[in-house]
Amino acid sequence: MAVSKVLVVGGGITGSVLALALARRGVDVELAEISPRWFGVGHGITLQGNALKALRAVGVLDRVLAHAVPFDLLRLRDADGSLIVELPTPRTGGDDLPATAGALRSDLQDTLCEAVRAAGVRVRLGLSVSALDQSADQVTVAFTDGTTGRYDLVAGADGLRSHVRGLIGITAEPRPVGMSIFRVVADRPAEMDCAEVYYGGPRYKAGYSPISTGQCYAYLLDENLDASLVGPRAPLPLLRERGAGYGGTWGRILASLPDDTAVDYRWIEAVLLESPWYRGRVIVIGDAAHACPPLIAQGAAMCAEDAVVLAEHVTAEVPVETALKDFMARRMPRVRTVLENSLRLAEWEIRPETPGADPAGIMSETLAFLQAAA
Repeated sequence: MAVSKVLVVGGGITGSVLALALARRGVDVELAEISPRWFGVGHGITLQGNALKALRAVGVLDRVLAHAVPFDLLRLRDADGSLIVELPTPRTGGDDLPATAGALRSDLQDTLCEAVRAAGVRVRLGLSVSALDQSADQVTVAFTDGTTGRYDLVAGADGLRSHVRGLIGITAEPRPVGMSIFRVVADRPAEMDCAEVYYGGPRYKAGYSPISTGQCYAYLLDENLDASLVGPRAPLPLLRERGAGYGGTWGRILASLPDDTAVDYRWIEAVLLESPWYRGRVIVIGDAAHACPPLIAQGAAMCAEDAVVLAEHVTAEVPVETALKDFMARRMPRVRTVLENSLRLAEWEIRPETPGADPAGIMSETLAFLQAAA
């Protein structure tokens, strides 16, 4: 194999899937997570079929689906809740997998954490990487707790504001797209059986997905409000104010939220590193290399695919440099298409009067493109 010992930096979806994919191929894996506690947190998440395919490749799909809600439709509605159109969702993971599944992000992460530990990965919490020293055949890593280690490969899966990215001299930084998102987890109305999106209201759009038997994930896409609001505890009255004007099920969800509802508010940011995403034997993947607006619901899928594909290439009987070049050749066109189409869709959401704007068309085009194998 190209590598036998790998350090994964970051224990989110990308890092966890990578650790599992490598361990299943016989690699000695160490995972460093900066948080002193490692467990699932967060709101809802939409997993398209190609994300489910990646989760199946690392042996956790059945456990994820046991808590999730599969569906294969997307309904578009007017702001008052009246139906515009019902669209079948392409099965980007293959005909034997659901087109989409809604899940609690915390359920997904908890499942991944348990699987990583069970796979024999050495998990180190409460620390990160402070320095990297590369030779032709090894990377010596200095950790923030004063320890060191030597590895055949270091993979930075440490997110949008990746520290590893900076350590290897890549200076690209995420930039605001021009829209923001409110997210909540709420009680799931009985009539909710798939994802639905509301257009034509006072904001860019609103929507929801079922994520468990009794819960749903609801969101509102808005302009960028004051940056001081960004965080996991935005004011619920502000969401009620900004979401006023949407009816139907979405309006009922908003009205039913308890006063202590946790409202997550974020500016949406994007980044795409030009190829290659590595320097020597250190590579960044997932959101550290590419992060896109969540408008096509491909963020988790692109990250999980990165992990599975990287594990495949670096365990081949080729030199590390060849493995990483082959990885980039395989991933870059797919990732670029998703990110550029997501940014174009965001632009059309912000400026719907743009000549030729076709949000439904670009979503369908992108998902059809993704039906090809990763």
